[in-house]
Amino acid sequence: MNHHEITIFKTFTVDDVLEVIGFGKFQWKISLLTGLSWIADAMEMMILSILGPQLHCEWRLPGYQVALITSVVFVGMGISSPLWGNVSDKYGRRVGLTICMCWTLYYGLMSAFSPVYGWLLVLRGLVGFGIGGAPQSVTLYSEFLPVKSRGICIMLIAAFWAIGTVFEVLLALWVMPTLGWRWLLGLSTIPMAIFVSFCFWLPESPRFDVLTGRSEKAMETLTRVAKENGKTMPQGRMIAYQQSDRGQIKDLFAAQYWRTTLPLWFIWFAYAFSYYGIVLLTTELFQAGDSSKIEPTCSLECKYLTSADYKDLLWTTLAEFPGLLVILLAVDHIGRKRSMALCFFMFSLCILPLFACIERTALTILIFVARAFISGGYQVVFVYTPEVFPTGSRALAMGTSSAMARVGALITPFVAQVMLRTSVYLTLSVYCGVAVLAGVASLILPIETLGRSLQESAGVQP
Repeated sequence: MNHHEITIFKTFTVDDVLEVIGFGKFQWKISLLTGLSWIADAMEMMILSILGPQLHCEWRLPGYQVALITSVVFVGMGISSPLWGNVSDKYGRRVGLTICMCWTLYYGLMSAFSPVYGWLLVLRGLVGFGIGGAPQSVTLYSEFLPVKSRGICIMLIAAFWAIGTVFEVLLALWVMPTLGWRWLLGLSTIPMAIFVSFCFWLPESPRFDVLTGRSEKAMETLTRVAKENGKTMPQGRMIAYQQSDRGQIKDLFAAQYWRTTLPLWFIWFAYAFSYYGIVLLTTELFQAGDSSKIEPTCSLECKYLTSADYKDLLWTTLAEFPGLLVILLAVDHIGRKRSMALCFFMFSLCILPLFACIERTALTILIFVARAFISGGYQVVFVYTPEVFPTGSRALAMGTSSAMARVGALITPFVAQVMLRTSVYLTLSVYCGVAVLAGVASLILPIETLGRSLQESAGVQP
């Protein structure tokens, strides 16, 4: 192609094309599909709070073995998150997501047939290993969105998380009394099965294709998106950034990124720590109504969850919806950083009154509000992370951050359940302190990503 011809063509980047194509039918489809992977993820997480008490009774397990069922899932996730991130940065988002979903589906179904405790532990661990890849659906999804709708849309995905948790509790209400936990494990894999069967429709992220030097493939994908949205492609030639060394940890600590990476990791840690903490504290504090309960119990006395317990679980789970609404408004008005800070400070404010002995109604309301804010904030950090890192290390950034969150989730049962037995005040202080620190950390993040386009390569700063 000689120089004269090129001047006629207008050059454009993936971002420009996505701006022209806008948010349409294609994005709705991909919202539903990535949403399914979130529903599946949420359901696998909710199972843990239902499976524990049940097996405690049925198999006469001591407390620490029940806790282990939860921990082993988080361990699997913590190990696998960076691995899936690496796969997604090297071989493509679609590949990573498809493999991880098939993996989870297979072991999720297998765990329904586990004969003894040891098998269940291994199989749930492998399920956790698979779920570790679910955040990659956000990576894939965010790379198809125009700037204007990105914040709102990733929130939509978060709504699917809340739907998944509610759905799981309803399923348990229906299945547990009659069919038992094996059916619950089996039926909970349905969203995943649907996802896997629609996987062939998922296109590879055009940004990823451009980075790996497959511009024609990216153009094909974008043309397909444009066609589904009923828009025309801009005329011209694609500008390609190429990067061969993708997905390396040292990229996250490059000169312009380490100031973002470190506080962000702490923020992820704090979110999971506080979020799963408030989920576990809910049942613990409700039981503490009669103070004798908080003594350490070694006996194998056992309580099956009653339908009243499931309804309580449902109420606290519903707290996530108002949280999402508040944050939906905040995230595009006051910016991502301030939204995160707002959530943390509100959370610690709601924890403070718990230091005084308060009655059950007030307790419920405070926990409801605290959970609403923390779950809303969890979503902001999901919006912020893919926006702040370049395409070459975006999946890895999501993976490692997600692993930090798993560390938080791993530690939190020991604080919310074990430390609570020794001192309630100490426990609450820990949650308060972590939340305040994280609020400060979100304010000192160097980059506000509101309204800026996704970074393609590490060298280009807006």
